[in-house]
Amino acid sequence: MNNDSTALHAFKKYGNTVLRAAFAFCGSYAESEDIVQDVFLSLHTSPQSFNDDEHMKAWLLRVTINKCKNLKRSFRFSRTCSLDELEQSEAIEETKTDGRELRNQIASLPKKYAEVIFLHYYEGYSIKEIAQITEKNENTVGSLLRRGREKLKAELEKEDGSCRETIIKTL
Repeated sequence: MNNDSTALHAFKKYGNTVLRAAFAFCGSYAESEDIVQDVFLSLHTSPQSFNDDEHMKAWLLRVTINKCKNLKRSFRFSRTCSLDELEQSEAIEETKTDGRELRNQIASLPKKYAEVIFLHYYEGYSIKEIAQITEKNENTVGSLLRRGREKLKAELEKEDGSCRETIIKTL
């Protein structure tokens, strides 16, 4: 495949996955869309060779995570808030759902835990695959996953609610 068709194929197949990953890390839909655009532009402008589609997906998620981290470290992101966040903070009491609460709880975890929890539970990667994507040892990923679940469970137990009990049991 040439650059044009590789990027197009990747976007058609993994565009939504990359958008979900970016949103999980950024929390802002607008920022997530910008990151998705940057990821696929990177693929288009810098030719990559992939062994298979899973290798391509792992590369796309790794680039997405790195771009999200770069955004979080940027001056603009640390000193401003988006209109989406402002609207969310005003309306959050009225429109909370358990899925959104759980995503927010995961996002509030330290990034090293949130990253492995997202890749494992939302994207369905195994510990071995997460280790390859994050370039960490499998035992390290397993420990991060276990500690992340423990921290998440502790946070959820602090709050009360019937649906939280169901979530806690699955952790």
